[in-house]
Amino acid sequence: MSRRLPRAMTRLLIMGALLAATLPVAAQSLLIRGATVHTAGPQGSLQNTDVLVRNGRVAAVGAGLAAGDAQVVEANGRPLTPTLFGGVTGIGIEEVSGERGTRDDRLSLGEASDMAVRPEFDVTLAFNPDSIVIPVARVEGIGFTLISAGSASSIIGGQGAVMRLDGSVDPAGPKVLYLSLGAGGAEQSGSSRAAQWMLLDQLIDEARGRLPADSHVAALTPAGKRALAPYLDGRGTIVVGVNRAADIRQLLRWSKRHGLRIAIRGGAEGWRVASELAAANVPVFVDPLVNLPSDFDQIGATMENAARLQAAGVRVGFAQASDASHNARKLRQLAGNAVAHGLPWDAGLAGLTRVPAETFGVGESIGTIAVGRTADLVLWSGDPLDVTSTADQVWFDGRAIEMRSRQTELRDRYLRPATPASEGGLPRAYLKR
Repeated sequence: MSRRLPRAMTRLLIMGALLAATLPVAAQSLLIRGATVHTAGPQGSLQNTDVLVRNGRVAAVGAGLAAGDAQVVEANGRPLTPTLFGGVTGIGIEEVSGERGTRDDRLSLGEASDMAVRPEFDVTLAFNPDSIVIPVARVEGIGFTLISAGSASSIIGGQGAVMRLDGSVDPAGPKVLYLSLGAGGAEQSGSSRAAQWMLLDQLIDEARGRLPADSHVAALTPAGKRALAPYLDGRGTIVVGVNRAADIRQLLRWSKRHGLRIAIRGGAEGWRVASELAAANVPVFVDPLVNLPSDFDQIGATMENAARLQAAGVRVGFAQASDASHNARKLRQLAGNAVAHGLPWDAGLAGLTRVPAETFGVGESIGTIAVGRTADLVLWSGDPLDVTSTADQVWFDGRAIEMRSRQTELRDRYLRPATPASEGGLPRAYLKR
């Protein structure tokens, strides 16, 4: 005959079970043995090397490491890299690009002529770690992305940050501010790129308290002034969308005059001012497939842009020019194209790992394989910059993820033998006749 537990003890057991369910699972030790380890750091690429992971971090890198109680994965010479950067995207804040109700990346307040400047607009607050777009990216080796913000009424788009694609809700690093210049910001600046510099200088004067309290050009809210403060103090990075060489040159002068820290997204004509970019230590995130004069801001576009920038000493990263959220997995293909047009292979990998991690404030934890770094790793079937290679396994904090997404599930469903549903096959509508 069973005895019922006292009510107080029952409550205690339930509370204990609930608490255990909320605690993180203890990280499993892992040894990846015999890999070609592309560290993306000072050690470069290491042949037939082991990587030992304990407590979610890289504990050792070397040959012949003892496994101890660690789970062993035999790499058999396959490439091992840090997880890759997905570019500047709307991953986690955009489900379907053509359906406005599923997008949280853009602010729209009134007409463009109203110049509703809202640097306090922060898209990280809308990030959804359960987005169906995330597994599609991470099974392809993408481990982190910089989510973007835009505005229909201002050349200042708002703020974003690096998000790891491991299920985390909060940003992995500091916020960045978005700014759009040249033709990309013309509609928000009186249809003149000359007006952009005037407006930016006025905003800086306002944020720094140089405008009279009753000034008719005041555009910032108190929250907006607070949001701009770290960027105007040089503590935050401003990501500037710009392509034309003349605009880049003016941007470098403007940022130096005000003591601002910037990174460029686009830079189609960056190679024309490569020495100036290198001297200013400004990283450039390019799309290597932008090689045609599709508008007057990129008449000098070339597939050798990345190679020429890197040769001049510029830190080069990668970001797609369009449809980035749903095609983040193609960014390594773009890096491969840059390598095919003169960029050194190591620089191509760095542009997908170390360069974005360091630029956007997460380089102390991810972006390289080194002792003490977070064990966000990818084991590849072949060269990660070759489009024919695939990610065999991805780890976050040393934990293997399930290599499955909605796309793989659909693939597996429709590749199944066309047998009747009663026999466990496809529904009738999908049977071949």
